[in-house]
Amino acid sequence: MTKNSIVWIREDFRCENNEALSYATNNHRAVSAVYIYNSKKFNKLREAQKWWISKSLDYLKGNLDQFNINLEIVSDEELNFFYNIKKSRDISIYWNKIYEPNEILIEKKIIVHFKKNCIFYKNFKGNVLNEYTEVLKNDGTHFKVFTPFWKSAETVFLKKERKKIIKNKKLLKKVNLLKNTISTKDILPKKKWYKKFEKYWIPSEKKGSEIIKSLLKNKIKKYNYYRDLPGIEGTSKLSPYLKHGQVSIEILWDKCQEAKEGGFRKFINELGWREFSYNLINSFPEMLKGNLRKEFDNFPWEKNKKFFDLWKMGMTGYPIVDAGMRELYETGWMHNRIRMVVASFLVKHLRVHWMEGERYFRNCLLDFNEASNIAQWQWVAGCGADAAPYFRIFNPVLQGEKFDKNGLYTKKWVPELKNIPNKLLFKPWEMDENSQRYYNIKLGRDYPFPIVNHKIARDLALNAFKSIKNINFKN
Repeated sequence: MTKNSIVWIREDFRCENNEALSYATNNHRAVSAVYIYNSKKFNKLREAQKWWISKSLDYLKGNLDQFNINLEIVSDEELNFFYNIKKSRDISIYWNKIYEPNEILIEKKIIVHFKKNCIFYKNFKGNVLNEYTEVLKNDGTHFKVFTPFWKSAETVFLKKERKKIIKNKKLLKKVNLLKNTISTKDILPKKKWYKKFEKYWIPSEKKGSEIIKSLLKNKIKKYNYYRDLPGIEGTSKLSPYLKHGQVSIEILWDKCQEAKEGGFRKFINELGWREFSYNLINSFPEMLKGNLRKEFDNFPWEKNKKFFDLWKMGMTGYPIVDAGMRELYETGWMHNRIRMVVASFLVKHLRVHWMEGERYFRNCLLDFNEASNIAQWQWVAGCGADAAPYFRIFNPVLQGEKFDKNGLYTKKWVPELKNIPNKLLFKPWEMDENSQRYYNIKLGRDYPFPIVNHKIARDLALNAFKSIKNINFKN
């Protein structure tokens, strides 16, 4: 066994239940935690996540100090970095897996290099309950429908023998193994829009643990109901912490199982959708480049930059849609119910290609997860696995009236409508001139008229879907 080791930090910004880290500290005298910032992965996309990663590394550095582990950050491509490590360096390498096809391919190439050069390495299960290869149908094929997948996945997880969590060992001293390192500030986006995120988020392992405690103490009992109401703090907001590994999904699972009350079952199912998404993109990697259902390749999408830009700005004239898009740009996050509403509006009311929306979310979401983002957009568009039927088109007026009936969410993010009574809030275009003067708002000036008529847009969308030959929504 070598004296020195590198723990490759990827999507695991935590010290607790970090298998690669605990193995290294218990088997080596010196450990360096290395984060490789590959700028090509963030080229014109994932701008919001640059902030989260930069701040996460700051917090992780402080956590690693207690174990005498140095955090070293380099700007490089993963393959180039590891190809330059030779046996003469006398270093062992450890990491936790990421379940994205491109990341898996990178790992395979790195492993080939390590074997060829006799470099000791060990990789460990990533932040999932099951490896995607562990959950298959009885005939060995892959699932395309969530319910049977999750039933099988839970059975697999419950039957497996769980590894005992090994605590990290405090080392005698820190080591610096790398040259030409960079600062966490070098990762930050050039555009300063990320500054506002600091009002809403603390990207640390400690904060992730606090959120779990709050979830179990205050939210899990009525999670079934409150999770759909964007005007209250009814969801966990754990998604960015899960994405970047500040929270261990196994620990989260265990704590939820201990609760066994109220809406814990519904919350557990949300974790299942995350697992299902990883399963999908690895079983059907063609999803990453286009429609899983190939009949959708002929769908008559509209290329309407004006409408797309108004959607991004939260200026569609539909208050619940605009509230969601403004929340996203301000906070780097959006309520899950509203994500479905705004996505449905883009692909069905405006008939803009779902990949345009997916790319915009990728750039703005702090919790962007390739598997979940792709799977959810294809679900809404109807072209993915276990997809929403094409005739399911969210009515933005009814969605607002049902899930934000008191207007708390909408008026927060669309403050120009704060004086409007709730009965008109989600259809402000019904106000006459006298009402507009009374409520001190001028439609077309202070807030836009709808860019499309719901009924007309719905009919056009249904006709477009019906134009697809051999459309079939059975899995």
